[in-house]
Amino acid sequence: MTSSSPDVTGRIARLFLYPIKSCAGIEVQEALLLETGLEWDRAWMVVDEAGDFVTQRTLPRMALIRPQLKTSEMVLRAPGMLTLHVALDAVEQPARVRVWDDVVDAWDMGALAAQWFSDFLGKKLRLVRFDPDVQRLSSLKWTGGVEAPVQFNDGFALLVTSDAALDDLNTRLQAGGHGPVGMERFRPNLVLSGVQAHDEDHLDTLHVTTEQGPAQLKPVKPCVRCPIPNVDPASGIPSPEVSDTLQTYRQDARMDGGITFGMNAIVLAGAGQLLRVGQSVAADYVFD
Repeated sequence: MTSSSPDVTGRIARLFLYPIKSCAGIEVQEALLLETGLEWDRAWMVVDEAGDFVTQRTLPRMALIRPQLKTSEMVLRAPGMLTLHVALDAVEQPARVRVWDDVVDAWDMGALAAQWFSDFLGKKLRLVRFDPDVQRLSSLKWTGGVEAPVQFNDGFALLVTSDAALDDLNTRLQAGGHGPVGMERFRPNLVLSGVQAHDEDHLDTLHVTTEQGPAQLKPVKPCVRCPIPNVDPASGIPSPEVSDTLQTYRQDARMDGGITFGMNAIVLAGAGQLLRVGQSVAADYVFD
């Protein structure tokens, strides 16, 4: 990118992180960027008795579990449940868990947390924490050989989309007689403003201007959408209109016709810097 004349210049409009995989997210004004993505993002995960991860795909009520990060603890709330406090530096015992095709060492968070999640979600579950000594890497096929670490993310450090992409979807939903939906359904980390709908599909490295210097985030893979965007985050109840509408215009040839919304990205530079809402983002277009 030539810094004097990038093809696209936008801003960070919104920032989200998701401390527990597939539970509700937290919208923040700033977040520390790590090699693995935003600090505390997907640091915890819910697993079944076999150690396999569970998500809203099969347990949509996970959307109703709302974490709050405080100085030394994560506070969890859910309808009808007493508040659960999880110390940020606490671990109980080692565990072996599966997230997609990866089996990794983790830390079990103990009996109290296990009972809380089991009671609310109606099956025997446990809460585990990612072991920072473990290196889990994004697919080298998509990163171009770059070793890009992640925690319990589906596969990549960050998910990037745009306000304009959601506006476009909501226009189509309303034309079909449906109500608009919020960005929370798509679980992005960075939401860009000042760009065209789905510009992120065709952008090379994103250069973010931070107070500590430039950060570089590279979109590497279109995000194929599962049924989770159909889940209403306010009720935990799924309905098909979002997927049905996306099906009419977001089939992605790069993903064999899969329905995509947003781009998975990796961190090339800038770990240790603060990303903030309002920061400038510049990039050039790249077309395959």
